[in-house]
Amino acid sequence: MKHALRSCLAFLCASTLAAAAQPAIHTPGDNATMYLIATDTMPNDGQSDVTDAIQQLIDNNPNRTIFFPDGTYLISRPILTPAAPARSVSLKLADFAVIKASPNWQDTEAMLRLGASHPANDINTNGSNFSLSGGIIDGSEVASGVSIDGGRETFIRDVSIKHTRIGIHIKRGANNGSSDADITHVNIVGTGKTDSIGVLLDGYDNTMTDMRIAKVHTGVVLKSAGNSLRNIHPLYIHTQQVDDVGYLTSCGFYDIKGSNWFSSCYSDHFATGFKTGRNAVSVFNSCISFWYCGCGACHTAFHAEGSFNSVLTDFRAGFNSPKVENIFLVVEEEGGCGVLERPRFKLGMTKHEQYKAYLKSSVIDR
Repeated sequence: MKHALRSCLAFLCASTLAAAAQPAIHTPGDNATMYLIATDTMPNDGQSDVTDAIQQLIDNNPNRTIFFPDGTYLISRPILTPAAPARSVSLKLADFAVIKASPNWQDTEAMLRLGASHPANDINTNGSNFSLSGGIIDGSEVASGVSIDGGRETFIRDVSIKHTRIGIHIKRGANNGSSDADITHVNIVGTGKTDSIGVLLDGYDNTMTDMRIAKVHTGVVLKSAGNSLRNIHPLYIHTQQVDDVGYLTSCGFYDIKGSNWFSSCYSDHFATGFKTGRNAVSVFNSCISFWYCGCGACHTAFHAEGSFNSVLTDFRAGFNSPKVENIFLVVEEEGGCGVLERPRFKLGMTKHEQYKAYLKSSVIDR
């Protein structure tokens, strides 16, 4: 009897150890209490159009997080999520889950339109903080990526957006134009065409941090105020047609409205690093415009349409080619109350001296 009991215990112990050494096997629905699993109701083979299946999953499951396992989810028209807190959902993608636009995409709106249905201006009701996180949004060179159409407290994080005309478009928000969105740890790759934009801001009072943007004609366009940008790095890729006429109008950051804050933002190889709209007033701290080759006819670190009224502190211009016309500051109309404190650039690389009218310290010549 004792021998049989010892044998039984040894068998159970060995079985337990063997099971522990193996990865857990989950059947569809195991995580239903946590997430809805998209592949329970649709294929992710990259061949089947799953637009209707995704939209139905969103519409029929308010206040749930929908999880997309690795694979490719082909869509042919925009997916809309609700703004109303009682109906909102969050979309969570595995690292290698791809929501991909069909090559036959015809719509001018973004692939994912967050808060585009059931309008609401409500931060008091639970459910207002809907989101998109993780995975890859692939525009197939024909579609825009993600837009925030409504609601407040929306966030986008840890997402890779590829091959899109506009990577992220934050539309005018529900709260008197304020969209109050948070965008962080997002990488964007555009199409390389002259209409390609990394981020377009129409809504007010948004926060953007830790982003990389590449292969676009304009990195970030701000048509609104009250936005905070930190560690945003748009890059004009050298393999784009940098010697054509289009390069002359390329721009890293175009702040049309003003009343925005930029910290440690880096314009990389655009013809114009930073541009402000007519009489715009914004603050730029520890920002940089940099060029690593001499493509194009002119490199401008900062361009003010109208008069210059912004504050630039510790702003660096990385001029590296004497073969092009290097300009630290272009001001279209004399005057303005702009301030330059501790600008840094090689004085021998530029003959333009318009910046001197706004200097409050010496130039750091290096």
